[in-house]
Amino acid sequence: MVQQPTDVASANGVAGNGTTSVIHDIGYQRYEGARLGRSFALWSLYVHSMRSAFGIGRGAKAKIFPWLIIAIATAYALIVVAVRTLVPVEEFTITYRAYAVGMSYPVMMFLAIIAPELVSRDLRDKVLPLYFSRPLKRSDYALTKLAAMISAVLLLLGVPQLVIFAGAAFSQDKGWSGAWTEFKDLVPGLVAAGVYALVLSGLSLLVASLTGRRAFAAAGVVAVFLITTPVVGIIYAIGDQTVQELAWLGNPMTAVTGVMEWFYGPDVGNQPLVGDFGPVYGLATLTLVATCVALLLARYRKVAS
Repeated sequence: MVQQPTDVASANGVAGNGTTSVIHDIGYQRYEGARLGRSFALWSLYVHSMRSAFGIGRGAKAKIFPWLIIAIATAYALIVVAVRTLVPVEEFTITYRAYAVGMSYPVMMFLAIIAPELVSRDLRDKVLPLYFSRPLKRSDYALTKLAAMISAVLLLLGVPQLVIFAGAAFSQDKGWSGAWTEFKDLVPGLVAAGVYALVLSGLSLLVASLTGRRAFAAAGVVAVFLITTPVVGIIYAIGDQTVQELAWLGNPMTAVTGVMEWFYGPDVGNQPLVGDFGPVYGLATLTLVATCVALLLARYRKVAS
Protein backbone atom coordinates (compact mmCIF):
# COMPACT_ATOMS: atom_id res chain seq x y z
CA MET A 1 0.00 0.00 0.00
CA VAL A 2 1.41 3.42 -1.02
CA GLN A 3 0.95 6.03 1.66
CA GLN A 4 -1.00 9.10 0.52
CA PRO A 5 1.05 12.32 0.88
CA THR A 6 -0.36 14.98 3.17
CA ASP A 7 1.48 18.09 1.85
CA VAL A 8 0.04 18.05 -1.69
CA ALA A 9 -3.38 17.52 -3.19
CA SER A 10 -3.79 13.97 -4.41
CA ALA A 11 -6.33 11.44 -5.61
CA ASN A 12 -6.32 7.71 -5.09
CA GLY A 13 -7.27 4.95 -7.46
CA VAL A 14 -6.79 1.21 -7.70
CA ALA A 15 -4.56 0.12 -10.57
CA GLY A 16 -5.08 -3.12 -12.48
CA ASN A 17 -2.44 -5.00 -10.43
CA GLY A 18 -4.23 -4.29 -7.15
CA THR A 19 -1.89 -1.53 -5.93
CA THR A 20 -3.07 1.93 -5.05
CA SER A 21 -1.96 4.79 -7.32
CA VAL A 22 -1.52 8.39 -6.28
CA ILE A 23 -1.94 11.52 -8.41
CA HIS A 24 0.20 14.34 -7.03
CA ASP A 25 -0.38 18.04 -7.53
CA ILE A 26 3.07 19.20 -8.65
CA GLY A 27 2.25 22.87 -8.67
CA TYR A 28 1.21 23.77 -12.22
CA GLN A 29 -0.86 26.91 -12.19
CA ARG A 30 -4.28 26.62 -13.77
CA TYR A 31 -5.09 29.01 -16.61
CA GLU A 32 -8.03 31.19 -15.57
CA GLY A 33 -7.78 33.94 -18.22
CA ALA A 34 -9.96 34.62 -21.23
CA ARG A 35 -10.09 31.91 -23.87
CA LEU A 36 -9.88 33.82 -27.14
CA GLY A 37 -11.06 30.94 -29.28
CA ARG A 38 -10.89 30.04 -32.94
CA SER A 39 -11.14 33.52 -34.47
CA PHE A 40 -8.13 34.75 -32.53
CA ALA A 41 -6.18 31.64 -33.52
CA LEU A 42 -7.00 32.29 -37.18
CA TRP A 43 -5.91 35.91 -36.91
CA SER A 44 -2.69 34.95 -35.13
CA LEU A 45 -1.87 32.38 -37.81
CA TYR A 46 -2.59 34.94 -40.54
CA VAL A 47 -0.36 37.59 -38.96
CA HIS A 48 2.40 35.05 -38.35
CA SER A 49 2.19 33.92 -41.98
CA MET A 50 2.35 37.48 -43.29
CA ARG A 51 5.39 38.18 -41.15
CA SER A 52 7.03 34.98 -42.39
CA ALA A 53 6.33 35.91 -46.02
CA PHE A 54 8.36 39.10 -45.65
CA GLY A 55 10.95 37.70 -43.24
CA ILE A 56 9.80 39.94 -40.40
CA GLY A 57 10.90 38.72 -37.00
CA ARG A 58 13.53 36.44 -38.52
CA GLY A 59 17.19 36.80 -39.41
CA ALA A 60 18.68 38.86 -42.23
CA LYS A 61 19.00 35.81 -44.49
CA ALA A 62 15.21 35.31 -44.49
CA LYS A 63 14.70 38.94 -45.58
CA ILE A 64 17.10 39.03 -48.54
CA PHE A 65 15.04 37.48 -51.32
CA PRO A 66 11.55 38.81 -50.44
CA TRP A 67 12.80 42.35 -50.01
CA LEU A 68 14.93 42.12 -53.14
CA ILE A 69 11.75 41.40 -55.11
CA ILE A 70 10.01 44.26 -53.31
CA ALA A 71 12.91 46.55 -54.24
CA ILE A 72 12.59 45.51 -57.89
CA ALA A 73 8.84 46.19 -57.87
CA THR A 74 9.34 49.58 -56.22
CA ALA A 75 12.18 50.57 -58.57
CA TYR A 76 10.03 49.64 -61.57
CA ALA A 77 7.22 51.82 -60.22
CA LEU A 78 9.55 54.77 -59.64
CA ILE A 79 10.95 54.45 -63.16
CA VAL A 80 7.42 54.51 -64.55
CA VAL A 81 6.66 57.65 -62.52
CA ALA A 82 9.84 59.33 -63.78
CA VAL A 83 9.16 58.43 -67.42
CA ARG A 84 5.55 59.62 -67.20
CA THR A 85 6.76 63.09 -66.21
CA LEU A 86 8.86 63.26 -69.40
CA VAL A 87 6.60 61.57 -71.97
CA PRO A 88 3.19 62.93 -73.04
CA VAL A 89 0.34 60.87 -71.65
CA GLU A 90 -1.01 59.97 -75.09
CA GLU A 91 2.38 58.48 -76.02
CA PHE A 92 2.84 56.52 -72.81
CA THR A 93 1.91 52.84 -73.15
CA ILE A 94 2.91 51.39 -69.75
CA THR A 95 -0.50 51.21 -68.11
CA TYR A 96 -1.30 49.90 -64.66
CA ARG A 97 -2.34 46.61 -66.24
CA ALA A 98 0.94 46.49 -68.13
CA TYR A 99 2.77 47.00 -64.86
CA ALA A 100 1.08 43.92 -63.37
CA VAL A 101 1.93 41.89 -66.48
CA GLY A 102 5.51 43.12 -66.46
CA MET A 103 5.91 42.03 -62.85
CA SER A 104 4.65 38.50 -63.48
CA TYR A 105 8.05 36.82 -63.41
CA PRO A 106 9.34 38.67 -60.32
CA VAL A 107 6.05 37.61 -58.72
CA MET A 108 6.79 34.02 -59.75
CA MET A 109 10.15 34.22 -57.95
CA PHE A 110 8.44 35.79 -54.93
CA LEU A 111 5.97 32.90 -54.83
CA ALA A 112 8.77 30.36 -55.13
CA ILE A 113 10.37 31.95 -52.06
CA ILE A 114 7.40 32.43 -49.75
CA ALA A 115 5.20 29.40 -50.58
CA PRO A 116 7.74 26.92 -49.13
CA GLU A 117 8.26 29.29 -46.21
CA LEU A 118 4.56 29.26 -45.37
CA VAL A 119 3.79 25.54 -45.64
CA SER A 120 6.85 23.40 -46.32
CA ARG A 121 8.58 24.34 -43.07
CA ASP A 122 5.62 23.16 -41.03
CA LEU A 123 5.58 19.85 -42.88
CA ARG A 124 9.31 19.37 -42.43
CA ASP A 125 9.29 20.27 -38.74
CA LYS A 126 6.16 18.14 -38.11
CA VAL A 127 4.37 20.87 -36.17
CA LEU A 128 0.98 20.43 -37.85
CA PRO A 129 -0.33 18.20 -35.00
CA LEU A 130 0.14 21.21 -32.72
CA TYR A 131 -1.91 23.40 -35.04
CA PHE A 132 -4.64 20.80 -35.46
CA SER A 133 -4.96 19.97 -31.76
CA ARG A 134 -7.43 22.80 -31.14
CA PRO A 135 -9.21 25.03 -31.91
CA LEU A 136 -7.96 25.25 -35.53
CA LYS A 137 -9.39 22.90 -38.12
CA ARG A 138 -7.38 21.54 -41.01
CA SER A 139 -9.34 23.68 -43.45
CA ASP A 140 -8.69 26.73 -41.25
CA TYR A 141 -4.96 26.21 -41.53
CA ALA A 142 -5.00 25.78 -45.32
CA LEU A 143 -7.33 28.70 -46.04
CA THR A 144 -5.51 31.05 -43.66
CA LYS A 145 -2.18 30.27 -45.29
CA LEU A 146 -3.77 30.89 -48.69
CA ALA A 147 -5.25 34.19 -47.50
CA ALA A 148 -1.85 35.32 -46.24
CA MET A 149 -0.19 34.43 -49.53
CA ILE A 150 -2.85 36.22 -51.57
CA SER A 151 -2.44 39.28 -49.36
CA ALA A 152 1.34 39.26 -49.77
CA VAL A 153 1.12 39.09 -53.58
CA LEU A 154 -1.58 41.75 -53.62
CA LEU A 155 0.65 44.07 -51.60
CA LEU A 156 3.58 43.35 -53.89
CA LEU A 157 1.58 44.27 -57.00
CA GLY A 158 -0.84 46.83 -55.57
CA VAL A 159 1.33 49.17 -53.50
CA PRO A 160 3.69 50.08 -56.38
CA GLN A 161 0.65 50.85 -58.53
CA LEU A 162 -0.53 53.24 -55.82
CA VAL A 163 2.91 54.86 -55.95
CA ILE A 164 2.52 55.30 -59.72
CA PHE A 165 -0.97 56.72 -59.21
CA ALA A 166 0.24 59.22 -56.60
CA GLY A 167 3.06 60.38 -58.86
CA ALA A 168 0.76 60.68 -61.87
CA ALA A 169 -2.04 62.42 -59.97
CA PHE A 170 0.25 65.09 -58.53
CA SER A 171 2.18 65.68 -61.75
CA GLN A 172 -0.81 66.26 -64.05
CA ASP A 173 -2.27 69.73 -64.54
CA LYS A 174 -5.98 68.95 -65.00
CA GLY A 175 -6.99 69.12 -61.35
CA TRP A 176 -9.57 66.76 -59.88
CA SER A 177 -10.82 65.65 -63.30
CA GLY A 178 -7.33 64.50 -64.23
CA ALA A 179 -6.94 62.70 -60.90
CA TRP A 180 -10.31 60.98 -61.39
CA THR A 181 -9.30 59.87 -64.91
CA GLU A 182 -6.07 58.49 -63.49
CA PHE A 183 -7.99 56.63 -60.79
CA LYS A 184 -10.22 55.00 -63.42
CA ASP A 185 -7.04 53.84 -65.17
CA LEU A 186 -5.75 52.48 -61.85
CA VAL A 187 -8.77 50.25 -61.18
CA PRO A 188 -8.03 47.69 -63.94
CA GLY A 189 -4.47 47.41 -62.65
CA LEU A 190 -5.65 46.65 -59.14
CA VAL A 191 -8.18 44.14 -60.49
CA ALA A 192 -5.36 42.48 -62.44
CA ALA A 193 -3.27 42.37 -59.26
CA GLY A 194 -6.14 40.66 -57.45
CA VAL A 195 -6.68 38.07 -60.17
CA TYR A 196 -2.96 37.36 -60.36
CA ALA A 197 -2.85 36.97 -56.58
CA LEU A 198 -5.75 34.50 -56.56
CA VAL A 199 -4.53 32.32 -59.41
CA LEU A 200 -0.80 32.27 -58.74
CA SER A 201 -1.08 31.97 -54.95
CA GLY A 202 -3.50 29.06 -55.08
CA LEU A 203 -1.38 27.16 -57.56
CA SER A 204 1.93 27.87 -55.79
CA LEU A 205 0.66 26.98 -52.33
CA LEU A 206 -0.77 23.70 -53.62
CA VAL A 207 2.58 22.74 -55.18
CA ALA A 208 4.54 23.74 -52.05
CA SER A 209 2.21 21.75 -49.77
CA LEU A 210 3.23 18.50 -51.46
CA THR A 211 6.70 18.39 -49.91
CA GLY A 212 8.44 19.38 -46.71
CA ARG A 213 11.68 20.22 -48.52
CA ARG A 214 11.79 23.89 -49.37
CA ALA A 215 14.23 23.50 -52.26
CA PHE A 216 11.96 20.95 -53.96
CA ALA A 217 8.91 23.11 -53.31
CA ALA A 218 10.57 26.21 -54.79
CA ALA A 219 11.71 24.26 -57.85
CA GLY A 220 8.20 22.87 -58.30
CA VAL A 221 6.62 26.32 -58.19
CA VAL A 222 9.05 27.70 -60.76
CA ALA A 223 8.64 24.63 -62.98
CA VAL A 224 4.85 25.00 -63.15
CA PHE A 225 5.20 28.45 -64.68
CA LEU A 226 8.32 27.98 -66.80
CA ILE A 227 7.41 24.65 -68.38
CA THR A 228 4.02 25.89 -69.54
CA THR A 229 5.46 29.02 -71.18
CA PRO A 230 7.13 27.30 -74.17
CA VAL A 231 4.10 25.04 -74.50
CA VAL A 232 1.97 28.12 -75.14
CA GLY A 233 4.50 29.39 -77.66
CA ILE A 234 4.57 26.11 -79.58
CA ILE A 235 0.78 25.82 -79.71
CA TYR A 236 0.51 29.43 -80.86
CA ALA A 237 3.12 28.90 -83.58
CA ILE A 238 1.56 25.81 -85.15
CA GLY A 239 -2.15 26.52 -84.69
CA ASP A 240 -4.74 28.39 -86.69
CA GLN A 241 -6.44 31.54 -85.43
CA THR A 242 -8.82 29.71 -83.11
CA VAL A 243 -6.03 27.64 -81.58
CA GLN A 244 -3.90 30.77 -81.20
CA GLU A 245 -6.67 32.56 -79.35
CA LEU A 246 -7.04 29.60 -76.98
CA ALA A 247 -3.32 28.89 -76.59
CA TRP A 248 -2.91 31.40 -73.77
CA LEU A 249 -4.92 29.09 -71.53
CA GLY A 250 -1.86 26.86 -71.27
CA ASN A 251 -0.05 29.18 -68.84
CA PRO A 252 -1.56 30.66 -65.65
CA MET A 253 -0.02 34.08 -66.27
CA THR A 254 -1.20 34.43 -69.86
CA ALA A 255 -4.59 33.06 -68.86
CA VAL A 256 -4.96 36.00 -66.47
CA THR A 257 -4.04 38.32 -69.36
CA GLY A 258 -6.93 36.78 -71.29
CA VAL A 259 -9.29 37.39 -68.38
CA MET A 260 -8.26 41.04 -68.18
CA GLU A 261 -8.79 41.46 -71.92
CA TRP A 262 -12.28 40.03 -71.44
CA PHE A 263 -12.97 42.50 -68.62
CA TYR A 264 -11.48 45.67 -70.12
CA GLY A 265 -10.55 44.96 -73.73
CA PRO A 266 -7.01 44.92 -75.17
CA ASP A 267 -4.47 47.02 -73.31
CA VAL A 268 -3.10 50.22 -74.83
CA GLY A 269 -0.90 49.44 -77.84
CA ASN A 270 -1.76 45.71 -77.85
CA GLN A 271 -3.60 43.65 -80.43
CA PRO A 272 -6.51 41.45 -79.28
CA LEU A 273 -5.22 38.11 -78.06
CA VAL A 274 -8.24 36.00 -77.15
CA GLY A 275 -10.88 37.12 -79.65
CA ASP A 276 -14.36 36.06 -78.57
CA PHE A 277 -13.06 33.50 -76.07
CA GLY A 278 -12.97 35.89 -73.10
CA PRO A 279 -15.73 34.01 -71.21
CA VAL A 280 -13.77 30.77 -71.75
CA TYR A 281 -10.77 32.36 -70.09
CA GLY A 282 -12.90 33.57 -67.22
CA LEU A 283 -14.44 30.15 -66.67
CA ALA A 284 -11.08 28.37 -67.00
CA THR A 285 -9.45 30.72 -64.50
CA LEU A 286 -12.29 30.34 -62.01
CA THR A 287 -12.11 26.56 -62.41
CA LEU A 288 -8.35 26.62 -61.84
CA VAL A 289 -8.70 28.60 -58.62
CA ALA A 290 -11.52 26.38 -57.33
CA THR A 291 -9.57 23.23 -58.20
CA CYS A 292 -6.43 24.45 -56.44
CA VAL A 293 -8.39 25.32 -53.30
CA ALA A 294 -10.21 21.98 -53.31
CA LEU A 295 -6.97 20.03 -53.76
CA LEU A 296 -5.27 22.10 -51.06
CA LEU A 297 -8.06 21.27 -48.60
CA ALA A 298 -7.90 17.61 -49.61
CA ARG A 299 -4.14 17.64 -49.10
CA TYR A 300 -4.45 18.83 -45.50
CA ARG A 301 -7.24 16.40 -44.73
CA LYS A 302 -4.71 13.64 -45.39
CA VAL A 303 -1.77 15.11 -43.43
CA ALA A 304 -0.98 12.97 -40.40
CA SER A 305 -1.74 14.60 -37.06
